[in-house]
Amino acid sequence: MIQDTLANAARYEALSPRFAGAFAFLRSVDGTQAMGRHDIDGDNAFALVQTYATKPLEKALFEAHRKYIDIQFIYSGRETILWAPLGSMLEQTREYTAEKDAALWKLIPEVTELHMQPGHMAILYPEDAHAPCVQWEKEEQVFKVVIKVAVD
Repeated sequence: MIQDTLANAARYEALSPRFAGAFAFLRSVDGTQAMGRHDIDGDNAFALVQTYATKPLEKALFEAHRKYIDIQFIYSGRETILWAPLGSMLEQTREYTAEKDAALWKLIPEVTELHMQPGHMAILYPEDAHAPCVQWEKEEQVFKVVIKVAVD
């Protein structure tokens, strides 16, 4: 897991040959993008543009993916993403499905809170269980882009 700002994204481009295109897309985000999927490199890298109200902690679930790395970028609003190592997940609420590329788990007590605000990004690998969209102090409307980058 990496948390940083988009301003420092070039530092991480060497981690995947697909990251440069992903960060280029994020640099173009201005809040007017249509909601939904935007292809960057077909199924190798694509953006999911979304807006939502953050949810209270008690409604959060951990998720983890196998086929894709998430780059979660906050354009506007604030949220908390909870992070924990995948190996620490205890009670699964949904088995992994390839169609959704996700499994879900109930919250655990020992987590790291990533406080995300405009310009912040988190890079979440398959071994990083994460619970996004959680309120940070209060409910807020968030404009977020999640880039899905295929694992090499």
